[in-house]
Amino acid sequence: MTETVDVPIIAERIPVYAHPGDAGADLCAAEAVTLAPGERHTVPTGVSIALPEGYLGFVVPRSGLAMRHGITIVNAPGTVDAGYRGEIKVTVLNTDRSMSYDIAVGDRIAQLIVMPVAQARFVPVDTLPDSHRGSAGFGSSGYTVTQAGEYA
Repeated sequence: MTETVDVPIIAERIPVYAHPGDAGADLCAAEAVTLAPGERHTVPTGVSIALPEGYLGFVVPRSGLAMRHGITIVNAPGTVDAGYRGEIKVTVLNTDRSMSYDIAVGDRIAQLIVMPVAQARFVPVDTLPDSHRGSAGFGSSGYTVTQAGEYA
């Protein structure tokens, strides 16, 4: 069962879920812009929300824009904190090396995912408990799984 939370909103275009059960509601551009190859631009959405305490919003790229046109979000996922009341803006990037991309007012440029979030209580200690991974750094789990089910 999907949890529902009421989110007060001020918007000309209210974000909508494209399909029942979707995690992300579409955010639309409130300004037209042409992105040259490699260019980025912060696009307003005209959406301001008041998330309840204990929730956050993640602004994430749309997979179709990324796949078809190389359009992504620079700081994905962008975080909308419960206390933020300003307009949600999306910094989009054209990763295509040769084609410009036009964004029109009303185009779906990103998705907003609303999720419950826990606040951490950071507890200073002298040592951390052991784990399977230990202190191995970024990329230490490899990129391929062998037939034996191990990372290589």
